[in-house]
Formats: sequence, structure tokens, C-alpha cells
Amino acid sequence: MDKFINKYNTYKREVENIIRLSIDKDFPTCLYQPIKYILDSGGKKLRPILTLFVCEALEGNYKNALFAASAIEILHTFTLVHDDIMDNADTRRGRETVHKKWDRDTAILVGDQLLAIAYKTLLKTQHKYLQDILNCFTNGIIEVCEGQALDKDFEARNNITTEEYLLMIEKKTAKLLEASAEIGVIIANVNTKKYKDSIKNFALNLGIAFQLQDDLLDIIGDEKKFGKTIGGDIKQGKKTFLLIKALELATQKQDREKLLYIINQDKKRKLITDKFISEIKEIYIKYKVINITESLIKYYITSANSSLMSIKSKQGHNLLKWFSNMLLERKY
Repeated sequence: MDKFINKYNTYKREVENIIRLSIDKDFPTCLYQPIKYILDSGGKKLRPILTLFVCEALEGNYKNALFAASAIEILHTFTLVHDDIMDNADTRRGRETVHKKWDRDTAILVGDQLLAIAYKTLLKTQHKYLQDILNCFTNGIIEVCEGQALDKDFEARNNITTEEYLLMIEKKTAKLLEASAEIGVIIANVNTKKYKDSIKNFALNLGIAFQLQDDLLDIIGDEKKFGKTIGGDIKQGKKTFLLIKALELATQKQDREKLLYIINQDKKRKLITDKFISEIKEIYIKYKVINITESLIKYYITSANSSLMSIKSKQGHNLLKWFSNMLLERKY
């Protein structure tokens, strides 16, 4: 499997290089300094790597997809900047968020400019189906915004179901992974419904698994590796899959009161201590919420992998399966 890891790291460096070159201005400094800061903040580059891997798995030339893949990562970064503002998050990938390091207005402008740079980078793609690529890219943005709207709507409700939550993360997280994969299919010149549907299904299930894993890591992850504060979702009062499932299962009044305190805390968030977070984790363990979440992640990963049966290339099949298993096994 070392060859897949090496390929991943090589493609990641190529994407990072194109992203750096995409910022060819320094003035105004108040705009481009934070842009360079956020684009240089690391990250796993899962979405652009998926584009490149899909293209290669379908026997296309991954180099033809490099600008599109890089555009997807810039787009993803735009969503993170605005998401951090809405969540009032202090850290991202182990560093201060843009609105925290600078200010809210700067962060909004940085996000807007990143979206423009993403399109500028995407338009460097030389392909006969560029219109299809642009439509796919744009639909990905629409889905992300709809998912974010649902996420914000959930903040005002205490009766969210796990089904509603799964729909929200499908839009907010999984649909951009789906778009990333679909663009890889188009650039590989395998623009047929059979392959497109199977690859889109692979990526969609993968995206749902990824977000559930993110929810899980917020409570059981390694803070230094995770790049976020452990228990950050609890401190922010976020309704994650674990919290929603725990509220469905909790039978003891004391447990339910603690869970409801997370979403009813309002201005009392400073009262959320590490001890309280540990108590919530114990509730999750008590009602087997962590086990349920792990099982659901495996279900979506299995569903994703089953969609790869249509890929003719054994090497391509193994490459994408390695990618999905790597995602399942991550600890940060």
C-alpha cells in the first residue's frame, strides 16, 4: 500500500503548488495576506485527491484534472472560512481562524475572493466538456449552501431527527465530494451514465461517512492531530449525529438534562468545562452511541466500496478502495 500513500502525497504536493501559484497578487495586503494564510494552513486535500484518483482509476490522465482539482480545494477553503464565521470557531487545522486572527469583515471578503479564485483556476482546465465541469462545480456550491442553511435552521430546533441530520450532511459535506468525483469522471472522458452514477454513489456515501467520522473524532480524537479543540462541537452547542442519537436513546432524566444543556446553553457556553465534556462522552458510551456511529460509518464505507464493482481496471478499483479505507481508519 506504500505506492498508494506515495501517490497520494505526490498528488497532494502538485495540488498545493498550483494553489500557491493561483495567488499571483500581494496587494491589497489586507486581503491577500489572510488568503495566503488560510490556503497555507495544511489539510488532507481529500476532495482534490479524489478528483485525481477517480480520473486515474478510469484510465484518464490525472494531470488533465490538476487545475479542476485545485479549484475544488480552493472552493472548499472558501466554505470553511464562512463556516467558521457562522460557527464562531476559534481554530481551524490547529491555527486561529481568519475571522479570529483578523476580523469578521475580512473573513467574509476572503471567502468571496476565494470563490472567485476557485472559478479562475477551474477555467484553466482544457477540456471539451468544460461546460459540464462548470455545471457540476456550480451545483456543488449550491448543495453546500443548502446544507449550511439546514445546519443553521437546526440551531433553532430541538427536535432534529437522525434522518434530517443525515440529509443535511449529505448536502453540506457529501455533495462536494460527489462533485469532485464526477469532475474526475468527466475529465477521464468516461462521461457515461453507468460510470458517472456508480462513482457519484461511491463519493456520496464516502462523504457521509467522512462527516460522521468528523463528528466522532470531535469526542474521541487526538486534539493535536485533529486540528480542532476536542469537544468543540459540545462547546458550540452543535447538534451532531452523536448528540441527536443520544437524545433519542437516553432514558435517564439526568442524562437527558445534560444533553439538552448542550443545545440550550445560549450565553452560558463558557460554563462548558472539560469535566462536562467527559461526562457527555460517558453518556455516549453508556447508550452505545459511539458504537452506533462507528457501525454507521462502516455501513457507508461498505456502500461506497460496493459502487466500485463497475470499474474495469483492477488497479483503479484498488486505488479508490484504498482511499475509502484510509478515510475510515483515520484518527484525525
